[in-house]
Amino acid sequence: MSSAPPTPSAPPARRLPLAGVLRLAKPSEIWFKPALSVVAAIAPPAFTLLALGRLDLVMYAMAGSLCALYAHSRPYAARARVLARVVLGMLGGLGVALVAASLTGSAVVLVTVGALLAAAQKVLCDATRVGPPGNVVLTFVSSASLFAPQTLAQVPGHLALAAATGAWAWLVCMAPALVRPHGPERRATAAALKAAAGYADTGGTGEGHDRARAAGYTAVQAAWQSLLSTSAPSRTRRALERLVVRAEVALAAPAQAEAGRLRAWAGSLRGTGPVPETGLPHAAADELLGVAAARPLWSRLGPLTPLAARTALGCALAGYASLALGIGRPYWALVTAASLYQANIALTWSRAVQRVVGNVVGVLVFLAVVPLAHLGPAALVLCCLAFSFGAEVLISRNYWLGSVCVTPMALLITEFAGYQEAGTLMRERVVDTVVGALVGFAAAVAVTNRRAGDRVERALAAADRAREHTARLLAEPDPAPTALESARRGLAVALSELRATADAAAGEWWQRALPQERVVLAEQSGHRTLAATARRQGLLPERDPATETEDARP
Repeated sequence: MSSAPPTPSAPPARRLPLAGVLRLAKPSEIWFKPALSVVAAIAPPAFTLLALGRLDLVMYAMAGSLCALYAHSRPYAARARVLARVVLGMLGGLGVALVAASLTGSAVVLVTVGALLAAAQKVLCDATRVGPPGNVVLTFVSSASLFAPQTLAQVPGHLALAAATGAWAWLVCMAPALVRPHGPERRATAAALKAAAGYADTGGTGEGHDRARAAGYTAVQAAWQSLLSTSAPSRTRRALERLVVRAEVALAAPAQAEAGRLRAWAGSLRGTGPVPETGLPHAAADELLGVAAARPLWSRLGPLTPLAARTALGCALAGYASLALGIGRPYWALVTAASLYQANIALTWSRAVQRVVGNVVGVLVFLAVVPLAHLGPAALVLCCLAFSFGAEVLISRNYWLGSVCVTPMALLITEFAGYQEAGTLMRERVVDTVVGALVGFAAAVAVTNRRAGDRVERALAAADRAREHTARLLAEPDPAPTALESARRGLAVALSELRATADAAAGEWWQRALPQERVVLAEQSGHRTLAATARRQGLLPERDPATETEDARP
């Protein structure tokens, strides 16, 4: 076995990070795609309603338009499915909210409904891996709708408007397929090649090599998921698959990889030019199997139970606290709490700090622009469009920076039904933000996730099984090429999931000590086996047989 006997380390000190929480990252390579898409999805319905003198309906129109924020990294065949599900999910949450608002005026009941909806939206978005912006937009739409004046007779019309704008958002996001049909797959493959080149620069032993390796395998997994979610295989897809294999091989043997060549291949994937051929050495490359099949949805729901409990409890308590303080819009506190919950406590704390800082700065931005927005209804619409664009431009740099634009946009949306006193809006927004962040984080601490250690143990066992299976194939005199390729890919997936699981568990509180040494040993032996497998496949120069046997030994 690759793992040593259990020797739990002492529990690491649980400290809440502050350094780097507000640090800016590089902008996303496709920052302009969601930014332009959301403007294109919001503008026509908003200006149509402006012309009709019905700006009071903009909130329902924006519910569908905001679906344009999703699935920009997905290939178009998969994007069509994901966007359709997002629109349906948005309509479901909106429908529940509107019906609840029409049936009761009890703020306590409405907050409770909003908290349950937020928990369901969080779990479903995480289980289906829908990607950013995740549940936050859906929760914003449903929670705000809970406190909009409503009658049962109005519900069908409002839902129809949201469905129509959701369909328009779907068309906006699918339109680029006419120009660059393989764009998302090309970008994902280029990202895998660049990440592999970054790891190759370390030689597998330099400073930061562990982080670079984890980032490389994450990018490779994302590339495989992208390629395998496309339609029937094509010449372009086959060529991209071979490039991803080259990235995997570089991760298995970074000292022998040519980082410059990997980056050159990545650069050639820009635009619509031909995909470079890599000339893999044997026929197994023509039968690439990709990553292991995704686990069924129901099996991914169980581990999310603590997250669901945190979300439901935190959102409910945040909303109740806002009501107790006499705030007229408790959904702001509810949405703040819903936006906090990440994979572990440490990340949740970081998000809480980012949310508070971004919202406070955003309130000051609102104060600066409110005279302009009050020049007329058209100015109000244009300001909302500008902030929706800015939010998507900035949010990939850091969540707090995107919130600087999201906050004034949310405040301006409340004015479509009529202008309101700016000072009251600003005060209530700041109070609700602080209340939501404090109460939401307290709920995250209170609801422990003691199963995190169990998931690390299961990930360790899966990595050991994958390594032993691969080693047995290597011991055979003539293993089937497809079996060897499948085993290598399965081992890479298991090691990637082990690292992700260990990192997530390391940020949790109130749990037993994690088997850190066993994780490191499993990773080291697993990556040696990956290198030995790549050599056996002819993807790397041969080494001394005795050394290769040592690398792959269980």
